[in-house]
Amino acid sequence: MIITISGKAGSGKSTIAKEVAKKLGYTHHSMGDLQRELAKELGVTIEKLGELEKEDRKYDDMIDDKQKQIGKRDNAVVDSRLGALFIPPAFKVFLEVDINEAVKRRISQEKRDEEEFESEEEAKKSMINREKVNRTRFLDLYGFDFLDMKKYNLVIDTTNLDINQIIEKILDKIKDILS
Repeated sequence: MIITISGKAGSGKSTIAKEVAKKLGYTHHSMGDLQRELAKELGVTIEKLGELEKEDRKYDDMIDDKQKQIGKRDNAVVDSRLGALFIPPAFKVFLEVDINEAVKRRISQEKRDEEEFESEEEAKKSMINREKVNRTRFLDLYGFDFLDMKKYNLVIDTTNLDINQIIEKILDKIKDILS
């Protein structure tokens, strides 16, 4: 089984995907980590990389190809906003979160992608802009709206849940499917 975990910035995609993979004994793949590595190599922020991706499709193609290859395997958890598109047979999870909670989580993270915000307001604007840029770009490139909840098998609002509660909801649903 392949599980894709998508969601809004600050919803816990990476953390949850890693933990679900660990609990199931699956491999974990993060398209966000790939993007952060690419941004670091290019010496730009993740937000700036999003702008570069609009100008040159080669960045998207590289990550898209990686997802397609992962989709041919089994026993993997992939955190990716486009996992539902590139790995159609997967069990698809979307993690929702209130923007104010997402900002708190993002600011409390270590310097994951080399971005530091002067204020919560700056972080909020950046996160909203990034989501808007991604949504528009994905619609333009693929005709795919990653915020369309009908594309997912399970949608979880993580705003008031802890990590263990979120993982439990995902694992319970998977157990139901496999039994």
